[in-house]
Amino acid sequence: MDRRKRVGEWVKSSRTVYRGSLVNLRLDEVKVRNGTTVMREVVEHPGAAVILPLLGPEELVLVRQYREAVGEVLLELPAGTLRPGERAVDCALRELEEETGYRAARIRRAFSCYLAPGYSNELVHVFIARGLSIGKASPEQDESLSRVSASLGQALRMMRLNKIRDAKTIAAILWYSRFAREVAAVKARRWRAGPAPSR
Repeated sequence: MDRRKRVGEWVKSSRTVYRGSLVNLRLDEVKVRNGTTVMREVVEHPGAAVILPLLGPEELVLVRQYREAVGEVLLELPAGTLRPGERAVDCALRELEEETGYRAARIRRAFSCYLAPGYSNELVHVFIARGLSIGKASPEQDESLSRVSASLGQALRMMRLNKIRDAKTIAAILWYSRFAREVAAVKARRWRAGPAPSR
């Protein structure tokens, strides 16, 4: 059974009204549980990868980039759109090097989340990158950005002061601050405690 039927929405018709190089716009005619018919505007997106590059446990790499959609220069984690058939981890490694010049010896998926499910199907995959070695950045022709290093404390403070306003960046840094460091602390405590005594 269609998942939308299980939650009480039936798609009566669907058509693509715009096809772009990055996104498509789909218009769905949907019948909801109470019998009302509504139109849903859906932005179709191929998905994206976001990278939290760590120079150390408490130091990360950001990029400063102008975003035409909001007319502002934003401080963000490096990120990019998946190419057709591209794995999220390969996209993450590619974008990290293109935008910052860094290559990662180790990379791990942290979590995935929908960016704006009210109108878009874009799924963002967040990765933690470690063991960085510097090379040369090679951003896309339409990108103008600069690399910024910050401590985790500085990044959290900028978020609190509303100086970091990019949602995917906020989510990734908060996840790392809350969960990844907590796991590392537990492992460190276990290591210091030594092996459990044998019985």
